[in-house]
Amino acid sequence: MISAAPSVPSASFASSLSNCARTGALAALREIDPASKAAAARALYAAVLDGSLACAEDLRLDEPSGLPGRPVRPELVEPRKLGRRSMQSPQGRAVLLHALAHIEFNAINLALDAVWRFAGMPAAFYVDWLKVAAEEAHHFSLLVARLAQFGHAYGDFPAHDGLWDMCERTRGDVLARMALVPRTLEARGLDASPPIRARLQQAGDQASAAILDVILRDEIGHVLIGNRWFRYLCEQAGLDPHFTYARLAEQYHAPKLRGPFNFEARRDAGFDEAELAELVTLAGLDRVQSGAD
Repeated sequence: MISAAPSVPSASFASSLSNCARTGALAALREIDPASKAAAARALYAAVLDGSLACAEDLRLDEPSGLPGRPVRPELVEPRKLGRRSMQSPQGRAVLLHALAHIEFNAINLALDAVWRFAGMPAAFYVDWLKVAAEEAHHFSLLVARLAQFGHAYGDFPAHDGLWDMCERTRGDVLARMALVPRTLEARGLDASPPIRARLQQAGDQASAAILDVILRDEIGHVLIGNRWFRYLCEQAGLDPHFTYARLAEQYHAPKLRGPFNFEARRDAGFDEAELAELVTLAGLDRVQSGAD
């Protein structure tokens, strides 16, 4: 079992807790140091759970410059400039672990952004996304600890900024954010995780494969949260969720979905049979596959 090294939130984050969890989420989002950001995300969720911190649902916060807070490294490049290496070598697996850590670092930011940015949502919305931020922080810490066992640290390899780009595009529309971040970008992780895990296991890297198991389990819950709030917002506005998703995907230039798809995980994450049937068409299959296929 890999455990992450303990870390503590920064002093600036601690001072923000005198207000509310949404203010704290913005402070954590601005945090530059990755370990401190991860610690702050986990501390926020713990404080909300134990009742020592509440969310001011109607509080409207001004957006500061420089979001999100992040370190100078890794260097951010175009996705096409990222090389691929074989997982049969330790260096290749280190590159993969770094890429996954970068995804989880961005996922912390995405969840924190949803908490501070969108005022007027039910209290449960903020608690849900604080939970997501805390779990993404746990994933990031696990991956960084494993990466250290390969002699590397977060920032050692270049990365891309695709996840935060969609966050920027949907900054003014909570419905679009719910549609296109958890239900599209994060749901792609449900599809990608099993083949990556299989390749790690084939390379004999059981420790890294075990981290993928934790991530997949939690990400199903994160996508389920996205589905829940997307449908809630559609219901509140009297919108058909299927038509609305297609409209938003086109409007915000969401990436096209491509198989193979993890139908079992997507069903557990709250996608309905009509949505799964659309994926069948995209994948060129004759039916929705079960976990046994």
